[in-house]
Amino acid sequence: MYLNCKTYFSFHYGTYSTAELVQAGMETGATTLALTNINTTCDAWEFVSRCKESGIKPILGAEVRNGDQLLYILLAANNRGFTWINAFLSGHLSASKPFPVKAGQEPFFQDLWDGYVIYPLGSKPVEELLPNEMIGVLPEEVNKLFGMSNQYKEKFIIRQPVTVQNKKYHNVHRLLRAVDKNIVLSKLESDAICATTEQFVAPSRLFEAFMQYPFIVTNTFRLIDMCSIEMEFGTDKNKKFFTASKKDDVQLLRKLAYDGYRLRYGNNTKAIDRLNKELQVIEDLGFTAYFLITWDFLRYASNRGFFHVGRGSGANSIVAYCLKITDVDPLELNLFFERFLNSERTSPPDFDIDFSWLDRDEIIDYIFKRYGEQHVALVGSYVTFQYNAVVRELGKVFGLPSKEIDDMGARGYYYGDSRKERFNKPQSDQYHSLIMQYGKLINNFPNHLSIHAGGMLISEAPIHSYTATWMPPKGFSTTQIDMHVAEDIGLYKFDVLSQRGLGHIKETVRLVKENRNISIQIDEVEKFKNDPNVQDQLQNVNTIGCFYVESPAMRQLLSKLKCRDYLTLVSASSIIRPGVASSGMMREYIKRYHNPETVQHLHPLMGELLKDTFGVMVFQEDVIKVAHFFGGMSMGEADVLRRAMSGKYRSHNRFALMKEQFTRNCREKGYPDELSAEVWRQMESFAGYSFCKAHSASFAVESFQDLYLKTYYPMEFMVGVLNNFGGFYSQELYFLELRKTGATIHLPCVNNSDYLTNIRDTDVHMGFVNLKGLEKQLIETIILERSLHGHFEHLQDFIERTRPGAEQLNILVRIGALRFTGKNKKRLLWESNFLQKKNTESHIGHRLFQEAPLQFRLPELTDNPLDHLHDEIELLGFPLRNPFELVEQDESTLLAGDLPNYLGKTVTMQLYFIDYKAVPTKNQEVMSFGTFIDRDLNWVDTVHFPLALRIYPMKGKGFYRIRGKVVEDFGVFSVEVDYMQKIGYRERQYANL
Repeated sequence: MYLNCKTYFSFHYGTYSTAELVQAGMETGATTLALTNINTTCDAWEFVSRCKESGIKPILGAEVRNGDQLLYILLAANNRGFTWINAFLSGHLSASKPFPVKAGQEPFFQDLWDGYVIYPLGSKPVEELLPNEMIGVLPEEVNKLFGMSNQYKEKFIIRQPVTVQNKKYHNVHRLLRAVDKNIVLSKLESDAICATTEQFVAPSRLFEAFMQYPFIVTNTFRLIDMCSIEMEFGTDKNKKFFTASKKDDVQLLRKLAYDGYRLRYGNNTKAIDRLNKELQVIEDLGFTAYFLITWDFLRYASNRGFFHVGRGSGANSIVAYCLKITDVDPLELNLFFERFLNSERTSPPDFDIDFSWLDRDEIIDYIFKRYGEQHVALVGSYVTFQYNAVVRELGKVFGLPSKEIDDMGARGYYYGDSRKERFNKPQSDQYHSLIMQYGKLINNFPNHLSIHAGGMLISEAPIHSYTATWMPPKGFSTTQIDMHVAEDIGLYKFDVLSQRGLGHIKETVRLVKENRNISIQIDEVEKFKNDPNVQDQLQNVNTIGCFYVESPAMRQLLSKLKCRDYLTLVSASSIIRPGVASSGMMREYIKRYHNPETVQHLHPLMGELLKDTFGVMVFQEDVIKVAHFFGGMSMGEADVLRRAMSGKYRSHNRFALMKEQFTRNCREKGYPDELSAEVWRQMESFAGYSFCKAHSASFAVESFQDLYLKTYYPMEFMVGVLNNFGGFYSQELYFLELRKTGATIHLPCVNNSDYLTNIRDTDVHMGFVNLKGLEKQLIETIILERSLHGHFEHLQDFIERTRPGAEQLNILVRIGALRFTGKNKKRLLWESNFLQKKNTESHIGHRLFQEAPLQFRLPELTDNPLDHLHDEIELLGFPLRNPFELVEQDESTLLAGDLPNYLGKTVTMQLYFIDYKAVPTKNQEVMSFGTFIDRDLNWVDTVHFPLALRIYPMKGKGFYRIRGKVVEDFGVFSVEVDYMQKIGYRERQYANL
């Protein structure tokens, strides 16, 4: 009877979670449930699993709608029917075309469809129904059946929709519908919401409602009997072979691995032993095709000249190193292959392959075409309602002003990280109370589909055998299941990721070739790691623009470690992660790093297992090693424990059982309970946030590539960073860093600038892309005209050849892009106004005969340098020059270099804001760490404890007068702020317009 059930994966409509729906069905006495979410099969696999656990027969289907209009319900008779439903939904969703009013209008409906269509009563004449089409009758519609012809009575079945739990959740449903339509609640129309009767009803009441039509009950049970679905979890559903057979795959992988071994290692017997061991494990576990497919698309990338970084646990593999999937030598770093694969592991391996953000889409397109669009899809994900989104969306539904909504959201975060605290905070306003009341119910509901950062699936059977797909703006088919479901059912993902760091490496190599005619071999990593000048750069923490080592926290950590070598950087890349820091082990590591002779290990075995990291667990592999060798767990169990600590199973019963097993094993080994408890605490505190060692090593390789480029080609490097718009900081800071290299930086110029920033010798011309409000079409016209007919000769020439609008021309004049004329901005603004009025020619182009430019008699007009700075702020978002030219200088304040002389003393500084990070304290208060620069553009770090932060909050970008005590930690100086005041800019001069 319950053949039309929905969960909250009917986005902004249903209010049941999948688990709650099945539980409620069981409590109602249902023996069968059909999941029919609106235009989606997102939670089909979870639904089937939970039904099986509860002894309920599952049926899969979908409720098909165009907007608010219910067209029909599809039910799969079997797995083939489920595949058809997925394909049917995907075809229309991907093409953004409406669903047909009649399902039978689909061309292949009759040939391939193993299932049934249920139309709402009155939506289709019964005499037009096809053999597998029926009419669903609601209990309240029974009276409409009076006079029905017996000829068609087998076509009617019971339709009892289940959408909400009760009246309270019907109110939640109404709110979600208003959110979906982006309207206030009072404007929500009745046809946009479900009936209050769309709840579970006891079977006896349903039978009673259809008492006069017992054949409808019989028809319903007959339909249920004709539907059956079998979902197989945990079996390999991935593309089986790269070649034609497993044998050929194994032979090819071995050949490639041995060829790479000779290239990487020569005749290293230790390497060949490990290589053979790995190849056997890979073959035994059935992951040969996975390695070959990864090698294949990386081979394509290499042929296209694309850079990549292979990271993740896959970098633990010597096979991956020999195939050039990674550039991390697992022997050099003693990497633990069992973190990647072991004979007891059934979960998929993990390669994270980074490409430049400009190249990744071509790689994705290659994979779709190479392996077939029917078998390939990006991995989907779900964006859920969290506190801020709940407040924002419900605030709009209740008609609150934007400022009030923003303030309410900010107050919630002030109360700390606990979601419960945020929603339970007393509210003085009626609407605020309603938002909190219903926000608790909506919290964690799926809001909309999204895309995993880079996961791709390549299946042996068509992808629609497992899920429907949709087409996001990116233009690649994407699953409606997320990565966790994919893994549970036996589909492992290839992570094809993008980052801007690789983009700026590629750009820098190109710029160096163009500007200096030097070819850089960027894969000479060993050379970079051992270069003393590069090591000095790292030790001096001159790392702005360099991948993963430029953030304030990382720069502080590197300073505290006095890091100058690759191995220390590998450790630092994981130590900086939240888990290690929050457990107190980051500080402990720094102490032990500087004083290794004072290290006291919890147990001698712990010292042996963690000798490379001074007895501190730093990497995910450390959890596996300690759980296996210290805690007596098998390698497979230890890896499951490591994965459980990553968060997915932390609240699962299995996690508690693993803790009991670890403790029991330790007792059997004779360890005191206090010792095993402390070891467990250290593992648990950071395992979910630390990196695997290979991942850190891959990051460190890219960091050294950046450091090399920054050391020897600093100008081109910073231009590369600017042109890829990535990194931790804003464009403003990178231009300031570029100025430190000795480059001469020019504002945009119509005769010298390109779309992106360019460099010629030591002259850098800012790209037009940095100008706010300048249209791309005009930029393209300027560059094209210049390439076809040469530089612009005067203002009139520029206007006649490019014909900019008045507003666009105003932007170019005010930023100084027409300074080649030798006239100041004010004169150019007047002349451009006259010329645009006079110029009525409609064509664009270079005239055959040049006319002398018109001359204008104007009074003396002078510029003020301060006006230029304000123009830059307005049009670029920042001043290109030293920002301290915008503020009255206070020579009495100290500079960054003075701080070591004032340790423990209170100082006053005039600083320019760069960034800050807010963090919760143990008491759930908020403190922050600030990053500023002084007038010499040197860094100053600040600490703002909760009381000072409440009294003197951060007020965004600008200048601050700061007072506080100078403190030192492992040689790094900072200021603990007790007073802070924001300082305004010097005002613009408006005289002589």
